Amino acid sequence: MSERPVRQRHVLAVSDATGATCELVVQAALAQFQSTEVLLERVPFIRSPSQIEGVLERAASASGVVVYTMVAPDLRAAMLEGSLRRGVPTVDILGPILTRLSDHLEISPLATPGLMRHLDPEYFRRIESVEFTIQHDDGLRPETLDRAEIVLVGVSRTSKTPVSLYLSLRGWKVANVPLVGGVEPPTELFQVDPRRVLGFTIDPAFLRLIREERARHVGLAPRDAYVDERAIRDELLAAERLCHRQGWPVLNVTAKAIEETASDVMVTIASRTGDGNRGQLP
Repeated sequence: MSERPVRQRHVLAVSDATGATCELVVQAALAQFQSTEVLLERVPFIRSPSQIEGVLERAASASGVVVYTMVAPDLRAAMLEGSLRRGVPTVDILGPILTRLSDHLEISPLATPGLMRHLDPEYFRRIESVEFTIQHDDGLRPETLDRAEIVLVGVSRTSKTPVSLYLSLRGWKVANVPLVGGVEPPTELFQVDPRRVLGFTIDPAFLRLIREERARHVGLAPRDAYVDERAIRDELLAAERLCHRQGWPVLNVTAKAIEETASDVMVTIASRTGDGNRGQLP
Protein backbone atom coordinates (compact mmCIF):
# COMPACT_ATOMS: atom_id res chain seq x y z
CA MET A 1 0.00 0.00 0.00
CA SER A 2 1.45 3.36 -0.99
CA GLU A 3 1.71 6.00 1.69
CA ARG A 4 -0.39 9.11 1.38
CA PRO A 5 1.68 12.18 0.53
CA VAL A 6 2.40 14.47 3.46
CA ARG A 7 0.97 17.92 2.92
CA GLN A 8 3.10 20.76 4.17
CA ARG A 9 1.35 23.47 6.15
CA HIS A 10 2.67 26.97 6.80
CA VAL A 11 2.26 28.51 10.27
CA LEU A 12 3.48 32.02 11.08
CA ALA A 13 4.16 32.79 14.76
CA VAL A 14 3.75 36.59 14.82
CA SER A 15 4.52 38.92 17.69
CA ASP A 16 5.09 42.58 18.54
CA ALA A 17 8.08 41.40 20.65
CA THR A 18 10.62 38.63 20.01
CA GLY A 19 7.97 36.01 19.24
CA ALA A 20 9.68 33.40 21.41
CA THR A 21 6.62 32.81 23.59
CA CYS A 22 4.33 32.53 20.59
CA GLU A 23 6.66 30.10 18.85
CA LEU A 24 6.97 27.88 21.93
CA VAL A 25 3.19 27.71 22.37
CA VAL A 26 2.79 26.69 18.73
CA GLN A 27 5.58 24.10 19.00
CA ALA A 28 3.95 22.60 22.09
CA ALA A 29 0.65 22.32 20.22
CA LEU A 30 2.27 20.92 17.06
CA ALA A 31 3.87 18.13 19.09
CA GLN A 32 0.40 16.53 19.15
CA PHE A 33 0.24 16.33 15.34
CA GLN A 34 2.51 13.84 13.60
CA SER A 35 0.76 13.29 10.26
CA THR A 36 1.31 16.77 8.85
CA GLU A 37 4.58 18.45 7.93
CA VAL A 38 4.57 22.01 9.23
CA LEU A 39 6.80 24.89 8.25
CA LEU A 40 6.86 27.11 11.34
CA GLU A 41 8.20 30.63 10.87
CA ARG A 42 8.71 33.17 13.64
CA VAL A 43 7.89 36.79 12.62
CA PRO A 44 8.98 39.15 15.44
CA PHE A 45 8.64 42.88 16.13
CA ILE A 46 5.45 43.52 14.14
CA ARG A 47 4.36 46.91 15.44
CA SER A 48 2.44 48.68 12.67
CA PRO A 49 -0.67 48.02 10.55
CA SER A 50 1.44 48.05 7.40
CA GLN A 51 3.62 45.26 8.79
CA ILE A 52 0.50 43.28 9.66
CA GLU A 53 -0.72 43.66 6.09
CA GLY A 54 2.58 42.27 4.87
CA VAL A 55 2.31 39.25 7.18
CA LEU A 56 -1.26 38.54 6.10
CA GLU A 57 -0.32 38.82 2.45
CA ARG A 58 2.43 36.21 2.92
CA ALA A 59 0.07 33.95 4.86
CA ALA A 60 -2.62 34.24 2.19
CA SER A 61 -0.21 33.40 -0.63
CA ALA A 62 1.00 30.30 1.28
CA SER A 63 -2.49 29.26 2.46
CA GLY A 64 -1.03 29.53 5.95
CA VAL A 65 -2.24 30.12 9.48
CA VAL A 66 -1.20 33.07 11.63
CA VAL A 67 -0.80 32.56 15.38
CA TYR A 68 0.00 35.79 17.18
CA THR A 69 0.78 37.41 20.52
CA MET A 70 0.20 41.17 20.53
CA VAL A 71 -0.45 43.32 23.57
CA ALA A 72 -1.52 46.53 21.75
CA PRO A 73 -5.30 46.59 21.17
CA ASP A 74 -4.98 48.52 17.90
CA LEU A 75 -2.61 45.90 16.47
CA ARG A 76 -4.89 43.05 17.52
CA ALA A 77 -7.81 44.87 15.90
CA ALA A 78 -5.81 45.40 12.70
CA MET A 79 -4.86 41.72 12.61
CA LEU A 80 -8.49 40.65 13.09
CA GLU A 81 -9.85 43.05 10.47
CA GLY A 82 -7.15 42.18 7.95
CA SER A 83 -7.51 38.43 8.46
CA LEU A 84 -11.28 38.59 7.90
CA ARG A 85 -10.82 40.70 4.78
CA ARG A 86 -8.21 38.34 3.31
CA GLY A 87 -9.71 35.10 4.56
CA VAL A 88 -6.58 34.14 6.52
CA PRO A 89 -7.19 31.93 9.58
CA THR A 90 -5.67 33.40 12.75
CA VAL A 91 -5.31 32.48 16.42
CA ASP A 92 -5.01 35.24 19.02
CA ILE A 93 -3.17 33.83 22.05
CA LEU A 94 -2.90 36.87 24.33
CA GLY A 95 -6.02 38.86 23.44
CA PRO A 96 -8.65 36.79 25.30
CA ILE A 97 -6.38 36.50 28.36
CA LEU A 98 -5.72 40.25 28.52
CA THR A 99 -9.42 41.04 28.11
CA ARG A 100 -10.51 38.63 30.83
CA LEU A 101 -7.83 39.82 33.28
CA SER A 102 -8.66 43.46 32.54
CA ASP A 103 -12.33 42.83 33.31
CA HIS A 104 -11.53 40.90 36.48
CA LEU A 105 -8.84 43.25 37.81
CA GLU A 106 -10.67 46.38 36.65
CA ILE A 107 -7.45 47.88 35.31
CA SER A 108 -6.04 48.26 31.81
CA PRO A 109 -2.95 46.33 30.67
CA LEU A 110 0.22 48.29 30.02
CA ALA A 111 0.27 47.20 26.34
CA THR A 112 4.09 47.22 26.36
CA PRO A 113 5.60 44.58 24.02
CA GLY A 114 8.26 42.34 25.57
CA LEU A 115 7.52 43.46 29.12
CA MET A 116 7.31 39.90 30.43
CA ARG A 117 10.93 39.21 29.46
CA HIS A 118 12.08 41.98 31.80
CA LEU A 119 9.75 41.20 34.72
CA ASP A 120 9.94 37.39 34.92
CA PRO A 121 13.35 36.02 35.98
CA GLU A 122 12.15 32.51 35.08
CA TYR A 123 11.40 33.45 31.48
CA PHE A 124 14.63 32.35 29.81
CA ARG A 125 14.94 29.21 31.92
CA ARG A 126 11.45 28.13 30.89
CA ILE A 127 12.16 28.85 27.23
CA GLU A 128 15.33 26.75 27.40
CA SER A 129 13.45 23.93 29.12
CA VAL A 130 10.65 23.85 26.54
CA GLU A 131 13.11 23.94 23.65
CA PHE A 132 15.14 21.11 25.18
CA THR A 133 12.03 19.01 25.75
CA ILE A 134 10.73 19.45 22.20
CA GLN A 135 14.15 18.57 20.82
CA HIS A 136 14.25 15.38 22.93
CA ASP A 137 10.72 14.12 22.30
CA ASP A 138 10.13 10.47 21.39
CA GLY A 139 13.77 9.41 21.55
CA LEU A 140 15.25 12.29 19.56
CA ARG A 141 18.86 13.38 20.14
CA PRO A 142 19.94 10.49 22.42
CA GLU A 143 23.51 11.83 22.38
CA THR A 144 22.46 14.63 24.77
CA LEU A 145 20.18 12.61 27.06
CA ASP A 146 22.66 13.18 29.88
CA ARG A 147 21.63 16.85 29.95
CA ALA A 148 18.04 16.00 30.84
CA GLU A 149 16.81 16.63 34.36
CA ILE A 150 14.03 14.08 33.89
CA VAL A 151 13.88 11.16 31.45
CA LEU A 152 10.54 9.41 30.96
CA VAL A 153 10.41 5.94 29.42
CA GLY A 154 7.51 3.71 28.48
CA VAL A 155 5.67 1.99 25.67
CA SER A 156 3.74 3.92 23.05
CA ARG A 157 0.70 6.00 24.12
CA THR A 158 1.46 6.22 27.84
CA SER A 159 1.30 10.05 27.84
CA LYS A 160 5.07 10.61 27.82
CA THR A 161 4.97 13.57 25.41
CA PRO A 162 2.16 15.63 27.03
CA VAL A 163 3.60 15.07 30.51
CA SER A 164 7.05 16.08 29.27
CA LEU A 165 5.69 19.32 27.79
CA TYR A 166 3.73 20.08 30.96
CA LEU A 167 6.86 19.65 33.07
CA SER A 168 8.96 21.74 30.68
CA LEU A 169 6.59 24.68 31.08
CA ARG A 170 7.46 24.52 34.76
CA GLY A 171 11.17 24.73 34.10
CA TRP A 172 12.26 21.10 33.78
CA LYS A 173 14.42 19.83 30.93
CA VAL A 174 12.66 16.58 30.04
CA ALA A 175 13.43 13.86 27.53
CA ASN A 176 11.23 10.90 26.74
CA VAL A 177 12.29 7.61 25.19
CA PRO A 178 9.89 4.99 23.78
CA LEU A 179 10.35 1.36 24.79
CA VAL A 180 9.56 -0.75 21.73
CA GLY A 181 9.39 -4.53 21.79
CA GLY A 182 12.33 -6.11 20.01
CA VAL A 183 14.18 -2.80 19.72
CA GLU A 184 17.06 -1.99 22.03
CA PRO A 185 16.85 1.47 23.67
CA PRO A 186 19.70 3.85 22.86
CA THR A 187 22.83 3.04 24.84
CA GLU A 188 22.92 6.63 26.07
CA LEU A 189 19.79 5.94 28.13
CA PHE A 190 21.75 3.60 30.40
CA GLN A 191 24.38 6.26 31.00
CA VAL A 192 21.87 8.73 32.50
CA ASP A 193 21.76 9.15 36.27
CA PRO A 194 19.18 6.45 37.19
CA ARG A 195 17.68 8.74 39.83
CA ARG A 196 16.38 10.91 37.00
CA VAL A 197 14.76 8.16 34.90
CA LEU A 198 11.13 7.14 35.45
CA GLY A 199 9.05 4.52 33.70
CA PHE A 200 5.37 4.84 32.83
CA THR A 201 3.04 1.86 32.83
CA ILE A 202 -0.70 1.56 32.30
CA ASP A 203 -3.54 -0.94 32.51
CA PRO A 204 -3.37 -3.12 29.36
CA ALA A 205 -7.11 -2.93 28.62
CA PHE A 206 -7.06 0.85 29.02
CA LEU A 207 -4.04 1.14 26.73
CA ARG A 208 -5.75 -1.07 24.15
CA LEU A 209 -8.69 1.38 24.00
CA ILE A 210 -6.30 4.32 23.54
CA ARG A 211 -4.39 2.52 20.82
CA GLU A 212 -7.55 1.39 19.01
CA GLU A 213 -8.61 5.01 18.70
CA ARG A 214 -5.16 5.92 17.43
CA ALA A 215 -5.16 2.97 15.02
CA ARG A 216 -8.41 4.14 13.45
CA HIS A 217 -6.77 7.46 12.63
CA VAL A 218 -3.67 5.95 11.01
CA GLY A 219 -5.39 3.02 9.30
CA LEU A 220 -3.89 0.04 11.14
CA ALA A 221 -5.51 -3.37 10.82
CA PRO A 222 -7.75 -4.37 13.79
CA ARG A 223 -5.56 -7.41 14.53
CA ASP A 224 -2.29 -5.56 14.41
CA ALA A 225 -0.02 -6.34 17.40
CA TYR A 226 -0.19 -2.63 18.27
CA VAL A 227 -3.80 -3.12 19.43
CA ASP A 228 -3.73 -6.78 20.47
CA GLU A 229 -4.23 -6.95 24.24
CA ARG A 230 -2.04 -10.02 24.71
CA ALA A 231 0.79 -8.36 22.80
CA ILE A 232 0.24 -5.19 24.80
CA ARG A 233 0.54 -7.13 28.07
CA ASP A 234 3.83 -8.66 26.93
CA GLU A 235 5.07 -5.23 25.83
CA LEU A 236 4.23 -3.64 29.19
CA LEU A 237 5.76 -6.53 31.12
CA ALA A 238 9.02 -6.27 29.19
CA ALA A 239 9.16 -2.52 29.79
CA GLU A 240 8.52 -2.92 33.52
CA ARG A 241 11.18 -5.61 33.80
CA LEU A 242 13.69 -3.31 32.13
CA CYS A 243 12.84 -0.51 34.57
CA HIS A 244 13.21 -2.79 37.56
CA ARG A 245 16.58 -4.10 36.34
CA GLN A 246 17.84 -0.55 35.95
CA GLY A 247 16.44 0.68 39.27
CA TRP A 248 14.02 3.10 37.62
CA PRO A 249 10.75 3.67 39.50
CA VAL A 250 7.56 2.95 37.58
CA LEU A 251 4.47 5.17 37.73
CA ASN A 252 1.04 3.86 36.76
CA VAL A 253 -0.67 6.50 34.60
CA THR A 254 -3.97 4.69 34.05
CA ALA A 255 -6.83 7.22 33.68
CA LYS A 256 -4.71 9.97 35.27
CA ALA A 257 -4.84 13.59 34.17
CA ILE A 258 -1.63 15.04 32.76
CA GLU A 259 -1.33 17.41 35.73
CA GLU A 260 -1.68 14.54 38.22
CA THR A 261 0.96 12.44 36.50
CA ALA A 262 3.32 15.42 36.26
CA SER A 263 2.89 16.06 39.98
CA ASP A 264 3.76 12.42 40.74
CA VAL A 265 6.87 12.75 38.55
CA MET A 266 8.04 15.88 40.38
CA VAL A 267 7.47 14.30 43.79
CA THR A 268 9.41 11.21 42.73
CA ILE A 269 12.31 13.23 41.33
CA ALA A 270 12.43 15.38 44.47
CA SER A 271 12.56 12.31 46.72
CA ARG A 272 15.36 10.71 44.69
CA THR A 273 17.54 13.73 43.90
CA GLY A 274 16.54 16.45 46.38
CA ASP A 275 15.82 18.71 43.41
CA GLY A 276 12.36 19.91 44.37
CA ASN A 277 12.51 23.70 44.06
CA ARG A 278 10.77 23.87 40.70
CA GLY A 279 7.46 22.92 39.24
CA GLN A 280 5.32 25.67 40.72
CA LEU A 281 3.03 27.65 38.50
CA PRO A 282 4.48 31.02 37.45
